[in-house]
Amino acid sequence: MASKKKDFSKDINGHGGRTHGVINGAGEIVEQKIASTLEKNYMPYAMSVILSRAIPQIDGFKPSHRKLLYTMYKMGLLGSARIKSANIVGQTMKLNPHGDSAIYDTMVRLSRGYEALLHPYVDSKGNFGKFYSRDMMCAASRYTEARLDDICEELFKDIDKDTVDFVDNYDNTQKEPTLLPASFPSILVNANTGIAVGMASSICPFNLREVCKATTMLIKDPEADINKVLLAPDFTGGGSIIYDEKAMVDIYKTGRGSIKVRARYTYDKAQNCIDISSIPPTTTSEAIIEKIIDLVKKGSVREISDIRDETGIEGLKITIDLKRGTDAEKLIQKLYRMTPLEDSFSCNFNVLINETPRVLGVRALLCEWIAFRTECVRRRTQFDLHKQKSKMHLLAGLKKILVDIDKAIKIIRNTKEESMVVPNLMQGFDIDEVQADYVAEIKLRHLNREYILKRTDEIERLKELIKELESILNDDEKIKEIIAQELKNIAEKYGKPRKTMLIYKEDVAEADMEEEVPDYPVHLFFTQHQYFKKITPQSLRMSNDQKLKDGDEILQTIEANNNFDLLFFTDKQQVYKAKVADFADSKASVLGEFVPAKLEMEPDESALCMIATQNYAGCVLFFFENGKVAKVTLEAYKTKTNRKKLVKAYSDKSRVVGIKYLGEEKDFVVTSSAGRALVFNTSMLNAKTTKSTQGVSVMSLRKGHRVVAAKELDPKSLTDVARHYRPKNLPAAGTVPNSSADAPEQLTL
Repeated sequence: MASKKKDFSKDINGHGGRTHGVINGAGEIVEQKIASTLEKNYMPYAMSVILSRAIPQIDGFKPSHRKLLYTMYKMGLLGSARIKSANIVGQTMKLNPHGDSAIYDTMVRLSRGYEALLHPYVDSKGNFGKFYSRDMMCAASRYTEARLDDICEELFKDIDKDTVDFVDNYDNTQKEPTLLPASFPSILVNANTGIAVGMASSICPFNLREVCKATTMLIKDPEADINKVLLAPDFTGGGSIIYDEKAMVDIYKTGRGSIKVRARYTYDKAQNCIDISSIPPTTTSEAIIEKIIDLVKKGSVREISDIRDETGIEGLKITIDLKRGTDAEKLIQKLYRMTPLEDSFSCNFNVLINETPRVLGVRALLCEWIAFRTECVRRRTQFDLHKQKSKMHLLAGLKKILVDIDKAIKIIRNTKEESMVVPNLMQGFDIDEVQADYVAEIKLRHLNREYILKRTDEIERLKELIKELESILNDDEKIKEIIAQELKNIAEKYGKPRKTMLIYKEDVAEADMEEEVPDYPVHLFFTQHQYFKKITPQSLRMSNDQKLKDGDEILQTIEANNNFDLLFFTDKQQVYKAKVADFADSKASVLGEFVPAKLEMEPDESALCMIATQNYAGCVLFFFENGKVAKVTLEAYKTKTNRKKLVKAYSDKSRVVGIKYLGEEKDFVVTSSAGRALVFNTSMLNAKTTKSTQGVSVMSLRKGHRVVAAKELDPKSLTDVARHYRPKNLPAAGTVPNSSADAPEQLTL
């Protein structure tokens, strides 16, 4: 495309999003199409992240994991002594062109010390941190040591027998495997998560024994019901899974879903404390402690006197000291609902299959692994067959020498040129070049009948072995039997008991009871300056003199109970919900709690009305400047979940001048800026369930006028209401009060 000089600011802001400006080497701005630029510059990056970084492959590893483990394997660290981690990191850079920090972090996550994997691949020594702690960091690589764990023998078994493909590394100096020939489904045995471009992967771990047994079942019968064997995920941190059979079946089928995991605890009656020994894999001990402390400060949890982290050599331990008389079972149920002690693990079984990202269920994933492993065994068998056939071919040539050893010696002795030894042997014994070269390389000490007979006796054994290998290649059932037997051996050698317990959903429903709130009568006060007080009748009788800020006054006084719900309607069409029990008991001699801060309102937001209710009966009246009144059922603000904030609580088409709670039908008087007053009964309005309704017109207003006030009718304030102020139909203009008739009577002596 031809380039041209353009005004830079105009180019950046213009072109309707179809083209953009790029400065070339000459300082000129070149117009380019955005679509082609994205395709050229962004797509290679996105594909690289998806294929070469974030998404695991069928062997269960991302490229960074595979490069690190293969480097350690080539360094001879399988079954050897540990060496410095810094040495391993440096060697891995030959395959992984990243900084030492990124490579070391990869090794930490694979290590035994970090405790993130059910079956760690790196046997570590030193401080490698802990996956369940946010603040417990690993030591530097120069202080720690590592080697490959014993289970890696199953990852690299037969890797030198052409079981997988090898490719050049980034600078073409050495070869590295595209996959590891893992002899067990490591993709499901250890957890693996990653975030790519436009997609992510989150695979939960399963128990090794259960995975091997389920895979064996599928090998024998592709339609087998693996749900009975592969019960549920098995997290390295333990915990308890709330087992939902339907959700688990969906995960096994689709590869997507959510699993609820909760912490495990014990109650020490003597010390009156709860000891938490395992937590969900999605959180950390610090996050749990901070959340509980926050709840205690807010007053949501009052049964806890202290909490501390006692994690040590024996593992994770969070201790919660309880106040005297606290029911530990009820408290832990409350903490499950309000803290990360119960959390959800989101499953997204996204795996690269033949360099294509695919979301697979557990059954489909195991079937793909079986196909992968079948190909590995087939290639291994083909490699062994070729090797044995080559060996037999050499021995067949050696056998011909047995006929006349002296002739072979004579041919070699009488050959003047070394280059003619092999051709002369080929001609003398009718053997090919490979056989002749093998015979020519035999040491002089081995040119005796005993040695040659021992070597040629192997021919019969090799024939049987070759026959067996060929039968394996020609029979898929035999390959499946080999895979099944390997899985059985691995399960027996490396299998461990389950760490994560199962709790059935039906049993949990009974324990998840509603929080018991002490119920007693209280008086609620709400002031113009947004202060709230909850005072018991006994305290109010002792002192009724309310302390207020200068210029403040009490707007509302409500008699309620401690288990009522509170609704605060604000000037931004929002309602904040709370429990009366969320506020501490107060006294008349204190200012009270500042509502905007307590409910975390927006900086410039103020509450206009407070409503206390237990059953959400009645309605809410909204009086607007434009003369309309909305009557909304209070039931519309009832939510099944404990939502703290509802937006669009009422219409924003006109400014609200009054919000009133209506328990029963009443008379209200509306006053306009023109001085007119209108009285109507709320029964003339139909209640709506739509919170944002604009209401119906009650007062007709002339241009430039508006409603300025609305309040419940006081019969003493207006005279002859029925004739002058109460219209037969709505809307109505209202009446200007007669000052002499409606003025209050003067006292005379």
